[in-house]
Amino acid sequence: MNASTIVNSEQERLDAHYTLKTNWFKWGPYLTDRQWGTVREDYSGTGDAWNYITHDMARSKAYRWGEEGIGGFSDDQQLLCIGLALWNGRDAILKERLYGLTNEEGNHGEDVKEIYYHLDSSPTHSYMKMLYKYPLNAFPYQQLVEENRKRDKTVPEYELIDTGLFEKDEYADVFIEYAKNNNEDLLIRYTLFNRSSEVAEIDVIPQLWYRNTWSTGEHPVKPEILNQGHNTLLLRSDKLGDYHACTDGNPQFLFTYNETNNQRLYATENNSAYLKDGINNRIVNRDLSAVNPEQTGTKVGIWHKLSIPAGESREIRVRLTNIKLTDAFKDFDTVFNLRITEADEFYAKIQHETANAEEKMVQRQAWAGLLWNKQYYGYDVNRWLKGDPGLPVPSENRKKGRNNHWKHFVASDIISMPDKWEFPWFATWDLAFHCISFSVIDPGFAKQQLKLLVSANFIHPSGQLPAYEWDFGDVNPPVHALAVWHVYQADKKDKDKGDVNFLVEMFNKLLLNFTWWVNQKDSEGNNIFEGGFLGLDNIGVFNRSQPIPGDGFLEQADGTSWMAMYALNMMQISLELALHNTVFESMAIKFSEHFLYIAGSISSMGEDSFGLWDDEDGFYYDMLRKSDCSADRLRLRSMVGLIPMFATIVFDEYKWKKLPKLKARLDWFMLHRPDLVLLVSHWKDTKGNNQHLLSLLRGHRMKLLLRRMLDTNEFLSDFGIRSLSKTYKEKPYNYELNGFDYTVSYIPAESDSNTFGGNSNWRGPIWMPVNYLIIESLKNFQDYYTDDFKVEYPTNSGEYFSLSEIAALLSKRLKSIFIKNENGERPVFGGHPKFNHDPHFCNYILFHEYFDGDTGKGLGASHQTGWTSLIALL
Repeated sequence: MNASTIVNSEQERLDAHYTLKTNWFKWGPYLTDRQWGTVREDYSGTGDAWNYITHDMARSKAYRWGEEGIGGFSDDQQLLCIGLALWNGRDAILKERLYGLTNEEGNHGEDVKEIYYHLDSSPTHSYMKMLYKYPLNAFPYQQLVEENRKRDKTVPEYELIDTGLFEKDEYADVFIEYAKNNNEDLLIRYTLFNRSSEVAEIDVIPQLWYRNTWSTGEHPVKPEILNQGHNTLLLRSDKLGDYHACTDGNPQFLFTYNETNNQRLYATENNSAYLKDGINNRIVNRDLSAVNPEQTGTKVGIWHKLSIPAGESREIRVRLTNIKLTDAFKDFDTVFNLRITEADEFYAKIQHETANAEEKMVQRQAWAGLLWNKQYYGYDVNRWLKGDPGLPVPSENRKKGRNNHWKHFVASDIISMPDKWEFPWFATWDLAFHCISFSVIDPGFAKQQLKLLVSANFIHPSGQLPAYEWDFGDVNPPVHALAVWHVYQADKKDKDKGDVNFLVEMFNKLLLNFTWWVNQKDSEGNNIFEGGFLGLDNIGVFNRSQPIPGDGFLEQADGTSWMAMYALNMMQISLELALHNTVFESMAIKFSEHFLYIAGSISSMGEDSFGLWDDEDGFYYDMLRKSDCSADRLRLRSMVGLIPMFATIVFDEYKWKKLPKLKARLDWFMLHRPDLVLLVSHWKDTKGNNQHLLSLLRGHRMKLLLRRMLDTNEFLSDFGIRSLSKTYKEKPYNYELNGFDYTVSYIPAESDSNTFGGNSNWRGPIWMPVNYLIIESLKNFQDYYTDDFKVEYPTNSGEYFSLSEIAALLSKRLKSIFIKNENGERPVFGGHPKFNHDPHFCNYILFHEYFDGDTGKGLGASHQTGWTSLIALL
């Protein structure tokens, strides 16, 4: 039997879940890494989310909308939570949550200051593994704040590794593992390795607690946790039912309540004698009165005091189940070993064509990070704006503040997050790319996520998709039809049959969103789209989230190209649906016409009309329309000008012949609007394997764009395609408007300005999602043009390759970010000797938000295995 056709136990669990036989997703890694500093927990009148609840306040504040923890687990409504606390005997607080700097404190914005890795996960979370590196000396909280405060944006961030805390190996590796015996029987194993040369005294405190849903009246009956003796806890909840937790060893149970310490935070009276920070105060401050002697509460700590000799390890085991077991640990190791074997079998099937062990390891850790970044996301905007009954009434300012036009939005769902510390909220365009990555290992979850985005609780009545919680009304690139098509195709390949109902449902909802774009973002009605921010932060001459200086507006090459791609993606979906129901043929016609009109507008159409294509430079540029009706092309060569390549689809001769009305309508266009037809690639003829091509680029323009893109002096880096041409390193781009000089320079690493928060940079670095789309576009072009069409690569090298060969070579450059080079180093680590050569570091990968355009060093959010997990598909 071929390896790719073997049915394994993990696949059987997925099948059981999606046929509603067993809810294998009831328990998962759904705690966030950071709940403090989020918009949904911000009840201030000023919208200052970072300071409403700080890291220092977090241990004492009972959250309203979700919970956080290190390597945490919860049920899918986050009623009952599991997390780990540690104490080295030197810190002033327990290590219960990951520490990092706020946007104001970091010289490049918010940044987690911890070292941890997501190492493995099966799609159903039947097995999961992560690693947290815990310093045995005092954690340098204040040093990290003060040193980063001294630095400006021209120097790198000051990281935990830079403090010297790990130089003498005075730390413990804390491995956190989960295995499910069944969907209601959860096994937890904590393994601590002392990497130092001395005995390590470490307090290890697994914690179980209920999210506080009773203070707001959401669930008025307070749950309780009781000591049953014999290292066993009874956890009772009218919403979740009864559970039993067992542990081994000789721990002490510490009970308290998940209630806010009002006295500490606000100097007001407490509602309980035992509070959220009670376990911290009992262990660190030795306050015996901080925990409940009656051995009951809504939060419990299982307090183990470990003494680990140098170079040795110790293990703590916990089991949570909905039935009482007579011997909770009899089959514990057997279950763990079985689930690990099954995870190996699942990935062996997926990776059967990959021979390189390095690539397999990177790929599997990429998917692990994607799966660990699932999170419970609760947020009811209307209730949040008004405040909860019995609690202080929020400021009236909130009613006119953030997200006040999104009162319909209600979330209580498991969502794939970009990075659960730096971005512990969904971002709509990020999530579309997550779904593409998920489609290979769990297309069912990918479909569920895409349907959630367009559900009535999310999509605005106007048809707009929510961007992200800092501003739901901001605009992200419309990549969701693309994601739908990718997921549909992956699912069809896996099951030999497409989920047409999913495709119909998504198509109908995306029609609303497409209409919103046409009505809201084409102010002149000329099929040239503005869009604003569009996810590319500081890429432009101006801050694209703010009005353009001088009352002008920007006609964006990327906004217009994204819409051309959107039209083609919708056409592609309607072509597929028309094979099942001829009604959809009319929609294919509609979107083909949309595409043609957009194609006409993006190009120059005569002496009196300016398009976005520049014949002289062979590139696409934004157009600034001024209030005096004049217009300027902003001749800044950036990723914005490459995005027109993404507007490309191929379809086969079979579909073409099955849709005579579409064929007739396009024939009409060829006769009556040859001006439009001549601007786009041929659709009437076929090449390759009887493929038709629709694209913004004909062969000539594509070659001109590729000449720029594949030039090492412009976009082509050793590690992928840069977001801005390197030519602006020596000669920055300048534009003068209303007496002000606007300058854009090539900055390959972190941003040197505060534009759009200053915490990311599109003026030089390599970004995985757009690189992925470039590669996919080249593959589409190859399907049509075949090996007959060759392009010089790199530019001026004298060597020519087919488009598929260039796609493979670009993939290789991207992979080289993570793969060891000839010096045994991974470029993602930025040359750091500890990360590159220490055996306890060098094979653990971080999947960053973006990468240095010259060195490949990882930058930005360090655990953004959301869209950076796309590397797994390359």
